[in-house]
Amino acid sequence: MYAIIDIETTGLSPVNEKITEIAIYLHDGEKITDSYTTLINPERRISAHITQLTGITNEMVENAPKFWEIAKDIVTLTDKKIFVAHNASFDYNFIRSEFKSLGYNFSRDRLCTVKLSRKIIPGFKSYSLGNLCNSLNIQVTNRHRAMGDAFATVKLFELLLQKDETLGKKTNSKFYNIEASKIASLPEETGVYYFYNQQGDIIYIGKSKDIRSRVFSHFNNDGTSKSIRMTDEIFDISYELTGSELVALLLESNEIKMHKPKFNRRQRRSLNHTGVFKSIDEFGYITFTVKGIKDELPIVSFNSLQEAKDRLFLLTEKYNLCQKLCGLYETSGPCFFHQIKKCNGACVQKEPVEIYNNRVQQMLDELSLAWKDFIVIDKGRNNSERAIIKVSNGSYIGFGYADLEYINHNPEELLDVIKKYPDNKDVQQILRSYLRQHNVEKIIKY
Repeated sequence: MYAIIDIETTGLSPVNEKITEIAIYLHDGEKITDSYTTLINPERRISAHITQLTGITNEMVENAPKFWEIAKDIVTLTDKKIFVAHNASFDYNFIRSEFKSLGYNFSRDRLCTVKLSRKIIPGFKSYSLGNLCNSLNIQVTNRHRAMGDAFATVKLFELLLQKDETLGKKTNSKFYNIEASKIASLPEETGVYYFYNQQGDIIYIGKSKDIRSRVFSHFNNDGTSKSIRMTDEIFDISYELTGSELVALLLESNEIKMHKPKFNRRQRRSLNHTGVFKSIDEFGYITFTVKGIKDELPIVSFNSLQEAKDRLFLLTEKYNLCQKLCGLYETSGPCFFHQIKKCNGACVQKEPVEIYNNRVQQMLDELSLAWKDFIVIDKGRNNSERAIIKVSNGSYIGFGYADLEYINHNPEELLDVIKKYPDNKDVQQILRSYLRQHNVEKIIKY
């Protein structure tokens, strides 16, 4: 039996965001046997950007049940079912995070229709749900709402089942040269993992917010010669929990440079793809353009156009700026934020230039991370500790862990827990990129 699921959320991070809607279709491998859907009160504001995408407003969820009120329904419906979703790690990690906040360990076997589609029906340019359904003539109604997307996933999954009847059936106790039980016992937590060959040499190092799920994905390889060669050579696995995703990225980078595993490509964390460029319009307002980097030097750079726009969306809302002037809304008239009274009218020259530009400068300070000396305090490996990351004079010093009680009572000795690591261009880019695009628990500037 399968539980085919889709959720809508207030954002992309299960650590910082919440679920606003869930839909579940129960399926016996041949047909739908039951269904369930509800809006969920996320107990926080839904941003205008998310409302634009999903159509779910703050008013719609105001009287909806909170997650804890429908948690039992989800447990009951998914019990002894295989969790199926399009980009399953997204939906699963959000639901698991909600349950974790309630003190409950939600764990289900999972299938991802993105990965299954790449394997069973290769050759498509895009495997997003909308594009894949268009290519396969699967009708999608009510797109970006949980019930509509879940039903589209049902139809896609039924097509995949027709082409491969073994989906979800465990026919082997081994994954290549590794006992299935060893992989199944891996933690669904953040950290760095290591693959070893038969001689005990490290042949691959990776990081993940869900080690178990990520390791499983390696064995559902994409059919490339590199994937096949690597999985054939894996004879053992180990891992190190980090708690913080930022620490995992930093540790992974250092470990790859130290061990030089044969299947790790050279880290390519260049931030020279997309830039945010600043200018002044004819009325004196500071404006921004997001575009590819050529000769002109940007204020700040990102890995992709979408990453840059997502970050600008968040900061535009935070500082009550104009979407149009920030390069996020093309129109000859007022921007969308002005229409919903979140922009004070800079787009139509109603807000004084000096007042608007002062807020823009505050946003610029946060966007560019101009400060050079700071400590990051982030999630630890358990609830009673935190990760500590130090940057001094613009150079990465290292990281360590400290108990919460120690942090609260000995803040001046916080740096004593830091273990030194090499500074280099890659870790500099990891730090700047991550801190621009993600939230951490606290940043202390000194």
